[in-house]
Amino acid sequence: GVDINTQRVEELSRGFDRTNEITDAALKASALRITSDIGESRKSSVFIVTVPTPIDAQNRPDLNAVMSATRAVASMLEKDKGQIVVYESTVYPGVTEDLCGVELEKISGLKRGVDFFLGYSPERINPGDREHTVDRIVKVVAGENPEILDKLAKIYGSITSGGVFRAASIKVAEAAKVIENSQRDINIAFINEVTMIFQKMGISVHDVLDAAATKWNFLKFQPGLVGGHCIGVDPYYLSHRAQELGHEPKVILAGRSINDQMGCYVANNIHDRIPAKSRVLILGLTFKENVPDLRNSKVVDVIAQLKALGHSVLVHDPLADPHEALEEYGLPILTQMPAEIFDAVVLAVPHQEYIAMTPEKLAALTGGRGLVADIKGPWRTKYLPEGIARWQL
Repeated sequence: GVDINTQRVEELSRGFDRTNEITDAALKASALRITSDIGESRKSSVFIVTVPTPIDAQNRPDLNAVMSATRAVASMLEKDKGQIVVYESTVYPGVTEDLCGVELEKISGLKRGVDFFLGYSPERINPGDREHTVDRIVKVVAGENPEILDKLAKIYGSITSGGVFRAASIKVAEAAKVIENSQRDINIAFINEVTMIFQKMGISVHDVLDAAATKWNFLKFQPGLVGGHCIGVDPYYLSHRAQELGHEPKVILAGRSINDQMGCYVANNIHDRIPAKSRVLILGLTFKENVPDLRNSKVVDVIAQLKALGHSVLVHDPLADPHEALEEYGLPILTQMPAEIFDAVVLAVPHQEYIAMTPEKLAALTGGRGLVADIKGPWRTKYLPEGIARWQL
């Protein structure tokens, strides 16, 4: 394993995974060697690139990390070795062959399809999901020719009981990955939009979803903030390529627009229900529940809008790394629950610790008055003492 983050390398080397995806015992028992020196991989026959593919401030694909990794791998390629370079990073169709392959040839001076070969196998892990782990899911694999596809199917097939699916081409595998998350994003956007409509009618979207879900083919998506390193990003990769080809992706961008505005929508609803210059406690900063991952957290949008509206905001998260939160977002976070009184307590991320909070604890945080805002609804049936107002999506 190679990573340019020396702290991450040191942690993994001593058997600690900050993402909590791998237990310390399993990591320590592994034969995995980890280094920050790409030179140690020179004799490898297969290179697997798994770097992030974010978007920039204009919502355009940011391929800096994947191209940097490509150049590093290119420096390790040798003539007549038949090495395989596999990408797992989410990209739009064509990046692996038309950009990465060209860069590999340029830096190495070797010929793709002769001296080295390309493959693609999209990463499919859902952080915090203990059921759909990498050793259980179906792995989509693609290679630039049948021989490479066979080799990759054998490699990936050896690590998962879910089996492998042989994609028709590298571009097909890239496309499959990017639409998986785009489809989910659009479905959530629909639920977020009807949530806004039902709010104006005084109807709980959760009550509506419970009723609609009794139909056998209804897809029960939940409203909320859509962040993370995949769902909130991947649709922009597909829409970017579509626009390059002269097609305006109306549905994809409409879904993104709705989901991108949810942070402000939530903050504005909270603002309408609390006094000016209120003290607000935000519970949870990570992009989803029960994971420490802070990438592309949309809770940040809620915080920014509340501050812009004149409120004082404190943030608590028992799982997030305080150093990372400060470095990534400029936000100091509390890891211990404050013994203070707030005008509003906002459940932004339903970590298990928050779901288990007693009504008495919530009453103490609000001083027996004020507002409790519940973005994803796990507190919707929780008893709250008289005097505490409640708002939820």
